[in-house]
This record gives sequence, C-alpha cells and structure tokens, in this order.
Amino acid sequence: MEGSSLQSSPTSRARTLTRRAATAVLSTAALISGGLLAVASPAAASPAPATPAASAAHTQRLCSEPTKPGFMACHALARTDLEQQLSLAPNLVPSGYGPTDLQSAYALPASAGAGATVAIIDAYDDPNAESDLATYRSQYGLPPCTTANGCFKKVDQNGGTSYPTADSGWAGEISLDVDMVSAVCPSCHILLVEANQPSMADLGTAVNRAVTMGAKYVSNSYGGGEDSTDPSSDASYFNHPGVAITVSSGDSGYGVEYPAASQYVTSVGGTSLNRAGGTTRGWSESVWGTSSGGNGAGSGCSSYTTKPSWQSDSGCAKRTVADVSAVADPATGLAVYDSYQASGWNVYGGTSASAPIIAAVYALAGTPAAGSYPSSYPYAHTSSLNDVTSGANGSCGSSYLCTAKSGYDGPTGLGTPNGTAAFTGGSTGGNTVTVTNPGSRTSTVGTAASLQIQATDSASGQTLTYSATGLPPGLAINASTGLISGTPTTAGTYNVTVTAKDTTNAAGSASFTWTVSPTGGGCVPAQLLGNAGFETGSASPWTATTGVVDNGSGEAAHSGSWKAWLNGYGSTHTDSLSQSVTLPAGCHATLSFYLHVDTAETTTATAYDKLTVQANSTTLASYSNLNKNTGYVQKTFDLSSFAGQTVTIKFNGTEDSSLQTSFVIDDTAVNVG
Repeated sequence: MEGSSLQSSPTSRARTLTRRAATAVLSTAALISGGLLAVASPAAASPAPATPAASAAHTQRLCSEPTKPGFMACHALARTDLEQQLSLAPNLVPSGYGPTDLQSAYALPASAGAGATVAIIDAYDDPNAESDLATYRSQYGLPPCTTANGCFKKVDQNGGTSYPTADSGWAGEISLDVDMVSAVCPSCHILLVEANQPSMADLGTAVNRAVTMGAKYVSNSYGGGEDSTDPSSDASYFNHPGVAITVSSGDSGYGVEYPAASQYVTSVGGTSLNRAGGTTRGWSESVWGTSSGGNGAGSGCSSYTTKPSWQSDSGCAKRTVADVSAVADPATGLAVYDSYQASGWNVYGGTSASAPIIAAVYALAGTPAAGSYPSSYPYAHTSSLNDVTSGANGSCGSSYLCTAKSGYDGPTGLGTPNGTAAFTGGSTGGNTVTVTNPGSRTSTVGTAASLQIQATDSASGQTLTYSATGLPPGLAINASTGLISGTPTTAGTYNVTVTAKDTTNAAGSASFTWTVSPTGGGCVPAQLLGNAGFETGSASPWTATTGVVDNGSGEAAHSGSWKAWLNGYGSTHTDSLSQSVTLPAGCHATLSFYLHVDTAETTTATAYDKLTVQANSTTLASYSNLNKNTGYVQKTFDLSSFAGQTVTIKFNGTEDSSLQTSFVIDDTAVNVG
C-alpha cells in the first residue's frame, strides 16, 4: 500500500508463521571484541571466554522458517562475526562459555547425574553428531560419551536406525544441544531422537519415543506459532508425569510460542550472562533482549493453554511463559563444535542453549518423583534461584510479561539455577517437609474467610515458616502459624501455592484453587461490549476514526463480514477505536479480541507501526509490524482490577510514512462473571 491514501487490499505477500528474519544485530556485548573464534589459553586451569566488550553481535538462525502451520523451527543462533575454525592450533581454546563457566555461574556440582539419560529431540539427521560430540568433550577434558561405551545413543523417531534426511541447520542445533548437556552434566547419558521432519506430530512422536526408552529428562529446542490444536498436542505428546520436559521459549522477543506454552513442560527463557568481579556470585544476568523487541527470549500469555495450578501470576489468565531461564544471548554465548557442512568451533546462542542446560540441571538434581510434574518444582523453591531483575524483551507497558521484575517475570521466569535445589521434588534439605493439601476452597466477596495450613517435618524440634502465592485479594497468610485469613475483595478463581520451610531450608508445598464468588451471587455472567463483532455495519456504540469499521475484501473478518481495520495506508496515519463499559463491583472481568497483523515492512528489528491496547490510562499490550501473523490470534487480558469502575477500552494504531501495516480486530468481548 506504499504511496496510497486509500485503505484497500494490502500488498500481497507469502504467509509464514510469526518468526523473524535470518540475521539479527543484537545491541549487546560481543564475546570477543577482535572477532576471532579462538583465544590464547592461559598457562593453567580451564580457560573462560574473555569479558564481553561493548559491540554488536551479528547472528544467523540455523534453521529455516516454518512453511506452514504445525511446523517448527529450531531456536539456535550462530555468531557470524567470529571466524570459525575446524581445529585449534596449540595453546588456543574456543571462544564462548564452556563447562567450567556454566558450573561456576550456576553453582552446579562437578560430578552428579551418573547414569541419568537426557534425551534431545530434534528434526532431521546430523551424520556427525557422535564425532562432533567427541571433539567437544575431548577439548574440555570430559569423559568420552560414545555408542561403544553406552553413553551415547542415536535413534529415529520410531526407536530404530532409519535416520531421516540430513540437514545442516538442524545439525547445528543438535551439536548445541548435546554439547550443553555435556557441559552441565558430564556424567549423564545422551539419547538423541531424530524426528522425520519438524512437524509437531513428528517431533511429538519423538518425545514419546524418548520417554518410552526410559529418559526422565527431555529437551526440546524448537517452537512455532500457537494455534487451537495445542491442547490436543499437550495431551498427546507432553503429558508425562515423572519426566522433566524442557522447551525453549523462543528467540523473537516478547510473544508466545508452542510447545513452550504447554502446561506440562518447563518453559525456559534466556539471559545475557556476564562476569561480575567483586561480587559474591562472580556473575550477573539480565534479560536477553531489548525493550524494542524483535529478538531475545520469548515470553507472554498463552492464548490457548490452561494455566497450571502452580502458576499464580495475576496478569495472565492462561499459561504464562516462561518458568525459569539460563544463558541464551549469543553475544554472551556458548562454545559449540559442529562440522556437518559447517566449519567447526563457533559461538552459538538462543533459547536452544538454555533448554538443554536446564534439562541437564534437572538430571543433576535427581530422578523426578513418580506422578509429579517437575515443571512445578521451581515454584516451590524460589529462594534457590538467581532472581533476574533487569532488562526487557519487548514492549508491554512495563508489565512483568516482558520486563524483568523482582520475583516472577515472563522473560526469565523465576530466575536461573543457583545449585540444583530448585529442580528437585519434595524438600531442599536433609529433612522432609510435608504440607497437607486442603483441597479446593470457596468464599464470597465481603465475607471473612480463614484456612489453617497443616504441615509436618521429618525432624523433631523444627520451626516452620509459611508463605503463599496466588491468594485472593484481601487474604494473607501468617508466616508463623500458617493461618490464612482475611476478607476477599474480588471475585474469581485463584491458583494458590502454600509453602512451609524449616530452619535447614527444607521446604514442602501444596497447590489448590480458591474460588471467590460475588456478594449474594449478584455478578451475573454477561458480555458488556456493544456491537462486539462490528456486524451492525457501523461503529456505534464504538467511537472510531473514519473507515475503521469495514467489510471490504482486502482483509477478511474473523467471523461474519465486518471487522475493525486500523491503519494499512502506507503513509503517516493514526486510527483509534474505543468504547466505555461499567464493570460491576466484585466481578471477575476479562477483555478478549482477535487480532491479525499484516505488514509490508521487511525489518526484523524495528517497530515502525504500532497498535496500543489500553484500559483507561493503563496500557495492556503493544503490538507492531514485528508481530505479523498469518491469521487471527485471540488476545485476553484480566480487567478484574477495574471492577466497580467505568473503563474505556481503546485501540490506537499509528503508522509511519511508508510501507503499510494493518491491525485488524474482530470478535471483541468484555466478559464478567
């Protein structure tokens, strides 16, 4: 539409899932300011990469973009500003963090996990997987891990040796995955399961194969756009109690991908990891990404997946990504060896690195409890993680969904490993603390409520301290007695986790739901927006700029014939759409709408055209040309904090001087109940 002042059909283009282009420039520190992939080895001890210098890190995605729904891309990024070397001259060592660096940064034991099998799930074949792994482990003095000694095994998705077609991009992903498991858990066995192709069906079959073959730790470093089939995929491929399944959150910044959004997996975000001399830890971390978005760890609120009971953040009614995190920024990346149609030593990054790191940490921590979901473990042991409190991976009105905060946030979850305690079930010390699950609770707005939490300790004479997350507003727990009391103020269903900890730091927890009903049952379920699907053919009762409510063929409606089409002119322009509704006091309320973003912009890093969603003066979300997608995606936001008020829902779209971006909205709703 560039150069046109009429809002008609946008420039046609090939449709792909929402992902970014192949090359990105990251405004973070580069590992080696001189641009060489090897550095001189010190006279003693295992070397570490040079302290990052302030420069740009140029990267390239290893895997091709998905070509149709239901297909995935790997999340590995390779540095292109460093010279690769097939072999190293004497006294040279690889750039990028190695095993001793990760063990130091995350306080991991040097020897643990003996005999534990970590499965790696990837698509296509890497013919050099075993030989490249041998080169990596030899370089760092790790024990051999081979087919002959029983440490390494490669199978197809059916458990046999009819390996799929080789692919150089996925081979690089495989090298990254097996090297990270080796770096974190040198004593672990590695099972590489190669899917026929990067479809969710084949990758999911490979996950099931790994579990069938006995793996208790399964790493997945791939993802694609969410869709309505995700709950079915969850049930078919990822519901494996007693198995720790990790999934990378994505490399495109703020936004949710699947299977990272699965309720059964540990979704792994990403950080920038730097040495910090003079500090107790010796390292510092921040969110991998920038506030402008477009690259960095993925995060956000799922559109389809149910929130697991152990997640209690209040700004997302469904599954929130991520749970935990580890280093992923290629500018502070990892040394990897890959020789299949590649040049050997390189520095890789992406959340493809953090997912196998966390899978290996689970293996160091010990076998998950039968029937448990290991993704819940970190939520019971938050004090055993490094809280990441700085940085952002996009723009979301400073919400925790894209901005680091004290405690939980989307880009880094609960934090990064500080030892293995956060990745164990049950207690974190020699004692065992057991919290009795009180079962589901119900209360009424304005009526006092109380619940006594019961807990026991395997050691006599211990004093327990209680805490809780996710309590309904108006309720609090007494840290000394475990009594939850107060008067609920807001209707809704809340996911509560209570934790009891003794003086040795041993802890136990229990999770349950607490439903608060409105006073006297007066909150009648209702949808409050008028002309919610725009099918009257006019804006009213919406207030909209001219031409926004539209039934033209240039953009399809989500349902019916009419929709709200903001921008799309390819010239400087602002469109708005707003409506005011009154939310009953004491009611739970949500805003939802379907959004399609279509753009002619080709940038992978700059948000030229933007859509802001507001409730009164509160910004709920911001979208841009970087969020382009192939169809509609439902967005949902909790408005319960506005109960008892009149709230104006406003969509405001701005477009710069060239290259159109269309923000198309349909089937809006403000539901109370």
